[in-house]
Amino acid sequence: MPEAAALFELVVLSGKGGTGKTCVTASLAALAHEPVLADCDVDASNLPLVLNPQPQRRESFTGGLRAHIQSDRCSACGKCQEVCRFAAIALDGPGNGCVPRTYRVDTAACEGCGVCEYCCAGHAIDLRPADSGEWFVSDTRYGPLVHAGLHPGEGNSGKLVMLVREQARQIAAATGRRLILMDGPPGIGCPVIASLTGATRMLVITEPTPSGEHDLERMLALGRHFGVPAWVCVNKHDLNPAMATHMERHAVERGATVVGRIPYDPEVTAAQRQGRPLVEMNRGPAATAIAGLWQRIRAEGSVLINVND
Repeated sequence: MPEAAALFELVVLSGKGGTGKTCVTASLAALAHEPVLADCDVDASNLPLVLNPQPQRRESFTGGLRAHIQSDRCSACGKCQEVCRFAAIALDGPGNGCVPRTYRVDTAACEGCGVCEYCCAGHAIDLRPADSGEWFVSDTRYGPLVHAGLHPGEGNSGKLVMLVREQARQIAAATGRRLILMDGPPGIGCPVIASLTGATRMLVITEPTPSGEHDLERMLALGRHFGVPAWVCVNKHDLNPAMATHMERHAVERGATVVGRIPYDPEVTAAQRQGRPLVEMNRGPAATAIAGLWQRIRAEGSVLINVND
């Protein structure tokens, strides 16, 4: 392998959910040669729904800290409840022989800020690691998949995304694979930034609508900020061809490269119902367009990416 063939990290993004990001990612996974796959949408992971992964490793994720009141030390002075900005502390804990009731922390409401611990004169409060979710390494018919899920209401999604990416890198290094294909989360928030930072390229899936144009502008600005070159693909371009052309021209003006268009195709829904990548289902117009999209991506990064013949 030549030295130039370094690890290539391609993250597929969109300004919102429902633009076809996971559908495209799953099909690219089927077309690519021995990729490592990563689902960075840890709040609502969808790639496993299409790739039917078989979990090989399952680990807990500690996303932060939660306050815990030791009832045997609590004097029920009420200072912790007074300083808590999140209404996470209530006087409904068990008695301890000195007071009939003690204070208790609602871990679902606690943000782990530590103010209560700092203010507790009796040293009855400590911060403990919180079990915030799980992450998995699974086998799929296209390659290993790293994915994760936060428990309801839990935060630190950016930290979990970085863990998913690091595990994918370790697998790539251990197996000699040189492509990491990531299905990113929607929007431009913390988990998207964690998915994008340090990536080789971003592939933005957009739609020819006013909201799609707005979201595309935000995604391209985010990519420029982090120095990640952008590829753009307009999904369902035939719903508004004039808008699609306008958005592509706008994207090029902002330094992006247009790598494909995908037409509207009812077969996409059929593939989703069966839980299979579209290109594995048929050779209809959308599947053909995605195959062409991958060939363009391969040509753009020819020394780094290979596909199956």
